Amino acid sequence: MRGRVGGVFLLAMSLAPIPAAAQGKSVLTGGGVENKPAPSGLAPRTRDGKPDLSGVWGPDRNFIYDISSALKKGEELPLQPWAAELAKKRPSKDDPEANCLPTGVPRMAPYPWKIVQTPSEIVFLFEGNIHSYRQIFLDGRGHPKDADPTWYGDSVGHWEGDTLVVDTVGFNDKFWFDFAGHPHTGKLHIVERYRRADLGHLEDEVTINDPGAYTRPFTLYGHFPLQSTEIMEYICNENNQDLQHIVGKDSRK
Repeated sequence: MRGRVGGVFLLAMSLAPIPAAAQGKSVLTGGGVENKPAPSGLAPRTRDGKPDLSGVWGPDRNFIYDISSALKKGEELPLQPWAAELAKKRPSKDDPEANCLPTGVPRMAPYPWKIVQTPSEIVFLFEGNIHSYRQIFLDGRGHPKDADPTWYGDSVGHWEGDTLVVDTVGFNDKFWFDFAGHPHTGKLHIVERYRRADLGHLEDEVTINDPGAYTRPFTLYGHFPLQSTEIMEYICNENNQDLQHIVGKDSRK
């Protein structure tokens, strides 16, 4: 039986670092995520022949602590000077996620998340933080011209072979990309490319384009192991004891 302690930040602190060679192969510990190898086997398909992305997935620690860890080796975040300076100055107590607000995209809370797939829509259900969700519409619609800025933006998707391509715009500028405090602006445009490599592993290639805070687009790479559990209700606001313990700035990768 899994349990929950109020607050996001302290639980994230319990996530044990994972060697680079093991990322995407072993499951993160802490936050109620399993600590055992993901299952092996062929990736399943739906009745209409599409890859079946359904399942409960563990988070990738690189999308929690510092997104620069999700870059290709040797690359650096192309931050504009003002954005780099802001990231250095942001204290962890001001992190919206530590205050029980949504993570935004592509950031993740240190808890499992679930994909529910239908032919016309895919939904991401997040166990952590405020027990929130994302909707990805596959019915051919475009983005609304006057979308209200939101934490998760407006997402539409399509299939390119065995890859789910998700295009998202309409973000607000409130969430941080990670515990390191990397910022973004309302100009943010994100394209995610999801592929189920096999039964136990989901891969994500995330291209971030934000001319308001970065000098050029850049790409992050995520790996999510399949879990053998179900997500459970967790309401961060209900018993958040983190803020009184948060001092200084998180500097982990």
